Amino acid sequence: YRTVPYVRAEQVKRLEKAKRDLAALGKVNPLAAEEYEALEARNRYLNDQRNDVVNSRDDLMTLIRDLDKTMVEVFRSAFEDTAAAFEQVFVTLFPGGTGRLRLENPDDLLTTGVLVEASPAGKRVKQLSLLSGGERSLTALALLFAIFTARPSPFYVMDEVEAALDDVNLTRLLNAFEQLRSHAQLIVITHQQRTMSIADALYGVTMRADGVTAVVSQKLKRNSHPSTRDSDPS
Repeated sequence: YRTVPYVRAEQVKRLEKAKRDLAALGKVNPLAAEEYEALEARNRYLNDQRNDVVNSRDDLMTLIRDLDKTMVEVFRSAFEDTAAAFEQVFVTLFPGGTGRLRLENPDDLLTTGVLVEASPAGKRVKQLSLLSGGERSLTALALLFAIFTARPSPFYVMDEVEAALDDVNLTRLLNAFEQLRSHAQLIVITHQQRTMSIADALYGVTMRADGVTAVVSQKLKRNSHPSTRDSDPS
């Protein structure tokens, strides 16, 4: 260790600097160790909470990706089945016509829309608004029946779905009912006598003479196919 000559002025400067540094430190905190440990524990707790949030977020994003993948697969399968059924049902409701379903954005199945193309026999239309009211109703029913066929259910409830149909279109709808009832039960609310004629049972609500509402029922015997029985609209 090399010694240096003692220079009072330099040592005074060192002393003054040391005093300033000591003053800058402030008073000694006897509880500094305990406070440090408390802050360190708090820091560990917050870090653990943050890590839990990050891990939960990662798990949630993984779940969302899995759900998106599942929804895409389920939607694609349901759409393909429904589109195939729609073409068959459309021919039943519109003999000689063509109808199909297509995706508005096939590359993004989570946000895509479904376009319905319907061309009755003898018509070339690109918009459903150009069809008559009865044709639009039958097109909507074709889509509904296609969904029923692609994803069947034990029974279906329909409320006056044939209200806007004329006799010819009603006959086509009744034929579609016959196909649908082969694998499901139909509950149809209607005021059409021809629709009632193909039912197995009728249920109605009437007002008795004493003013009390009563429910009546009647089972029917079906002897012939509706397309034969109702071939003459008169």
